[in-house]
Amino acid sequence: MRTADAGRQELAATAEVFLDGFEEILTDACATGRRLTRDEIESRRTLGARAAEAGHGWRALVRAHLAVGRARRPAGADPDSVLAVVEQAVDAFADGYERAQRLVVRREEAARREFIDDLLHGRGDPGQLAARSERFGLRLSRAHAVAVAEAPEPCDETDPVARQVAGELFARFENRRILFTTKDGRMVCIAPGDREDVLTHFARLVHAVTGAGQVALGRPRKGAVGIGHSYEEALNALDVAQRMGFDDPLLRAADLLVFPVLARDRQALMDLVQHTLGPLEQARGGARPLLDTLTAYFDSGCVAAAAARQLSLSVRALTYRLERVHSLTGSDPTDPDHRYTLQTAVLGARLLDWPARELYTGAVPEA
Repeated sequence: MRTADAGRQELAATAEVFLDGFEEILTDACATGRRLTRDEIESRRTLGARAAEAGHGWRALVRAHLAVGRARRPAGADPDSVLAVVEQAVDAFADGYERAQRLVVRREEAARREFIDDLLHGRGDPGQLAARSERFGLRLSRAHAVAVAEAPEPCDETDPVARQVAGELFARFENRRILFTTKDGRMVCIAPGDREDVLTHFARLVHAVTGAGQVALGRPRKGAVGIGHSYEEALNALDVAQRMGFDDPLLRAADLLVFPVLARDRQALMDLVQHTLGPLEQARGGARPLLDTLTAYFDSGCVAAAAARQLSLSVRALTYRLERVHSLTGSDPTDPDHRYTLQTAVLGARLLDWPARELYTGAVPEA
């Protein structure tokens, strides 16, 4: 425990460094009852800024001013005059202190955002990133996972939604070595790979605060490069969900691995869709109604009655459409031997946004 003598010594050291000239100002101003001059006020502001930059606590600095005011006041000076001088000096000192603190906070925030950007995009030397990570509470020797939230409206860290999510997240997981930021209008949370509870709570917060929103979790990965990969997985999961029409509030990249596998050889995927489903364009009304029928049929586990209800059709009408698919493509959706190829082609069509987008003309979006 600190002794009373140690506290007095610290107070004296603070007074000596950051109250330089205050005794002279006190003596002169109290003698005439004048206010502090512009130069005197500026000198207090400068010392206040230096104290903030040096990391000194505000309480000790105020105590030092009061102690000097009490111990060094001129003999016979009016107590109100002494208080007035101390008040002006502390006010100017506080102004410099607060300005310096705001500047330090802005610098820290800029450094934090730069560090997170470097992590998410895999920029910089891994050794330097590891050294910088300790400053922000991460241990890159451990695995980390990234969650990315797509809110109904884009937001940045000044947005009330992002501030509320961050505030409640850190209130619950104050010492869990997590990072929160916003990137390209989305909210991003980085947490240790063995703390999925942090990321799932983040997802619940996003949904509770926005009333909607969708959160994707990348897989836990080690090192600085691993965080970038987890971030990309989460982004890809959101992209896949949008293309495939998935509305689950929580998506796990590990559950959607089939889609990047399908899209890895895009030329082969386009060939599959064209060869398997291209003949559907010969149908009256184009390929879309029959493609929607196949989608509903496969999504319902190949139960015709459930698919018919989803499409607001009779079972007979749905069966007719399936027979039409068979006659046009040569593949029978009800035959297990044909079903896998058809279902894979349907997934590929959704990834490629076919038939809305031509398969062989124009740029095809990356999956």
